Amino acid sequence: MPDHPDLATSLKDYRQAKGLTQADLAGLVSVSRKTINTIENGVFVPTTALALKLARALGCTVEDLFSLRD
Repeated sequence: MPDHPDLATSLKDYRQAKGLTQADLAGLVSVSRKTINTIENGVFVPTTALALKLARALGCTVEDLFSLRD
């Protein structure tokens, strides 16, 4: 179970749709592969700046990547 049960993420889906590995995406936003992994698994909530960088790198909005669970 994720550490942040209120936050849902579609990061993995968007990343895979772009044909990127975790390492590829990490390089685009200047973080480690492990950081991408922990975000995708709900262990780590990214900062606003990182969320914006991820959205830019994937060509979508922050709201596409992250949402609050009902």
